[in-house]
Amino acid sequence: MFRLLSFLSVFGLSVKAMANPACAVCTVAIGASLSIARKMGVADEVVGVWAGAMLAIIGYWVIRWFDKRHWTFRYRDSLLMILSIASVGFMYLGDLDYNPKLFLGFLYLDSFLFSTLAGAAVFIVAMNFYEWMKAHNGGHAHFPFEKVVVPVASVFILSLLFHYFPTFGCLGGL
Repeated sequence: MFRLLSFLSVFGLSVKAMANPACAVCTVAIGASLSIARKMGVADEVVGVWAGAMLAIIGYWVIRWFDKRHWTFRYRDSLLMILSIASVGFMYLGDLDYNPKLFLGFLYLDSFLFSTLAGAAVFIVAMNFYEWMKAHNGGHAHFPFEKVVVPVASVFILSLLFHYFPTFGCLGGL
């Protein structure tokens, strides 16, 4: 883990800084804390919420990277975001067992996968909500760091719901 963080730190220092929709330090901190949280006994559903948010951040970064290179094609942003969030599947290759349970009476889904998808969806909705609020305020944020506070607070509230109300994450069917 230390080697990975060292590599990411050195790599991050050698890359030209550019405006991103999320703080790079925050993204690395979330990624490192996911592993630690699981070792500390935090429920996989709560960890999944933050993993989904992290995958959505990576999707935004890839979109910005494509923008910088002027690579455009039809449905690019949606496709890149879906591919980024779908990378959660690699967790099931080694770290997790896929244990689907009945969801909404007709769909079988793993609780970690559901919480990851929910975390990504809440993060994306929160980012779009921030952009809407900013547009309705003359193109300016209402307060400093609003761009960070809105999505992080939204994901935090969702993780509290999954932690304190386990049936919320299951919607009664998992």
